[in-house]
Amino acid sequence: MPKYLLRLLCFTMILGALPVIVIGSVSYSIASSDIEQKVRESNLQILHQTQMRVEQVLRSLQLSSIQYVNSPLVLQAMKKPLDSSEFQEIRDLTSGFNNLQSVTNIDQAYLVNLDEDWVVSMRSFGKLDDFSIRDRIGSYLKYTNSLFWVTQNVSSTKESIPVSAGVGEAAQEQAPTLISSDNVVSMVFKIPMIPTNVKPKGFLVIDIADTELSTFLSRNPNSGDMYVLDREQKYFLNDTEQDGKYDTLNQEIHEKVQTTGQSEGFFSAEVEGSQVAVSYRQSPLNGWLYVSVVSLSQITAQSQKIALVTGVATLVMLCLTGLVAFYGSRKMYSPISRLLQFTKGLDSPMAPSGRRQDEFIYIEERLSTLFSSEKTMREQMKGQHVHLQEFFMTKLLTGKISEDDFRYQGQLYDFPTSWARLGVLTLQIDTLEGTRYEEQDRDLLLFALNNMVAELLPSEIRFAPVMIDDAQVTVLASVLDDEVQLKEWMHTQAEMIRERVVTYLNLPVSIGISRSYSAIGDSPRAYQESREALQGRVSLGSRIILHYEDIQPRGQTEAALYTQLRMIEDQLASALKQGDEEKTDAYFKQYLSLLADKKLHFSEYPVIMVQLLSRVYQLVQEQGGNVAEVLGEKASMARLLKLSTLDEMTNWFRKCLFQPVIRFWREQEESQYLNIARRMIRLIEERYDRELSLEACAEELNFHPVYLSRVFKKEAGVNFTEYLAEYRMEKAKTWLQTTNLKISEIAEKLNYTNPTAFIRTFRKITGTTPGKYREQQR
Repeated sequence: MPKYLLRLLCFTMILGALPVIVIGSVSYSIASSDIEQKVRESNLQILHQTQMRVEQVLRSLQLSSIQYVNSPLVLQAMKKPLDSSEFQEIRDLTSGFNNLQSVTNIDQAYLVNLDEDWVVSMRSFGKLDDFSIRDRIGSYLKYTNSLFWVTQNVSSTKESIPVSAGVGEAAQEQAPTLISSDNVVSMVFKIPMIPTNVKPKGFLVIDIADTELSTFLSRNPNSGDMYVLDREQKYFLNDTEQDGKYDTLNQEIHEKVQTTGQSEGFFSAEVEGSQVAVSYRQSPLNGWLYVSVVSLSQITAQSQKIALVTGVATLVMLCLTGLVAFYGSRKMYSPISRLLQFTKGLDSPMAPSGRRQDEFIYIEERLSTLFSSEKTMREQMKGQHVHLQEFFMTKLLTGKISEDDFRYQGQLYDFPTSWARLGVLTLQIDTLEGTRYEEQDRDLLLFALNNMVAELLPSEIRFAPVMIDDAQVTVLASVLDDEVQLKEWMHTQAEMIRERVVTYLNLPVSIGISRSYSAIGDSPRAYQESREALQGRVSLGSRIILHYEDIQPRGQTEAALYTQLRMIEDQLASALKQGDEEKTDAYFKQYLSLLADKKLHFSEYPVIMVQLLSRVYQLVQEQGGNVAEVLGEKASMARLLKLSTLDEMTNWFRKCLFQPVIRFWREQEESQYLNIARRMIRLIEERYDRELSLEACAEELNFHPVYLSRVFKKEAGVNFTEYLAEYRMEKAKTWLQTTNLKISEIAEKLNYTNPTAFIRTFRKITGTTPGKYREQQR
């Protein structure tokens, strides 16, 4: 069988069989999942119904018991003692128990009065000790709820008690037992029914035999084993044969209820080597757990039938698919066979030899032999043509190709061949600050701009656009010979490019235009003119189109301009020293305004800005700072020379120079102020008892008195004289409290020549005289 026919047959088989297998697998998975889900829901529903049946009986009994406990008969009886002589009242209490039998079959019920020590049951009356149930009643005291359920084996608590004397005419006989069944569920009411830790007056206890409640459990064989656990995970309402079989399972159910807090659930487990499905529900009434355990083999029995049917159906479909695939593959292969016979006639001595893999590879080899040479050449030329154009134009603009070389090689690159005048457009990005781009995106943006120019300008009016350094350069060719019209035409092309760049990239750009020329050999000179035209942005701003003719030098710069700039530099330096940002900004605006009014040539701006930069560097060095550490790398002179617009220079000076310098001067000044204030305070502490003035401190510290006064006021919050007087008065307070010095002696020790002046100063600061102050303190 031919190889391609075999592959086609295999592919068709796979294509047809895969959906059948997938559909069969998915159908079986969905059906099995649905069956398991339905069994799970059915088991939970059975558990819920069982729980509802049991709880309906318990709730009805609970409501009837509450009515009985709250009846006037019981409330009155709990307040007084009873004895066997009060036969009528005992019978009335017993008849209330009989009314509870209408709800369900009660095994036993008894009313206990702890305060008066009597017990009334369905069939007897006596003291609490007569029935030997005091321990059982005492265990109920640990419960905090007024109503609770207790499951227990009470066979050990059975007692025979005598009938109390005086009840009837019969002689003393053996009393009936209170508890008639070994396994019971007890419903206990505290009397009064108020949840409290205070000891209750009595209890109402109603016992229901487990066998009575177990009749409500489902006996459906499909639901598996069903049993009930109390709060202590003990079995009841179930056959004793299962005791111990599900202990591990019950522990896992208890952990799931405690950890997840979910009152119902379903999970799989292993019991005695068999996989089982477990459903459980917790009762909100009394915390009992209703559990159903079903074997997984019982659940999956119906799923296995579905698997068998699905497998048979899938096998039949696969057979049908194989037949259709075989017949269809042969029909589809017939045109390929005819094409193979046709290509055998195209063999040539240069055709590749060897055993072919399949028919299509053989046909491909024959056809590729015919077209490979021509196709390879066209692809190579097409891929390299654009790069060769750009490389050629780069060499032309940088002066590495002469006019004769261009005439010889230019015809190979489809450049314009006829023109009247030429011109060079150089496009540069003004700034990336404030845009969505980063500095590392500059090269990528230039590449995008170069492609955009190539698409916007027809190939008939331009040579290949190229990127040189940080600019995009285009040589325009025009048939116009009039200089005015040509200048307007080149401006129109530049304006159209700038608008499209702003529209699509939202990027601020400027374009420089050279003077027109006719000889292609003048292209390097024209390129330099367009670059020089862009330097006019320093004085004219960004986002503009500049012609080389518009930026010619205006003449010699006035000498008075440098004098005015020097004066503003001094004012600016003074404002920086003072840390005044507003004055700094105002002087800098005045500085820039003066430059704008004089309309300097673009070549003069870098020189002036470098002078201002040097002055700022001096301010940092005057305070002993390192320029690189204080200002950082962004404040270097190389960075300044790269800025091309006045706006960039302005923002650069403000953010990278002025703000760091002001912050540095403030830190230095604050540190100096604090040191001076500390030294002055130390002088006061050392010389408070001698003649001390601000002038004396200035002479000691080698500063001007006015400067010291301003610094001390700023750091201490008060002037020097006030601080000295307050310090002396604090000394006076200490001496008045701890010594017997006379006031005149204290005044003399504090360098007061007149005690009256001392007293006046003391009263001004403290609000009282020295004598009164001493009396108050003692």
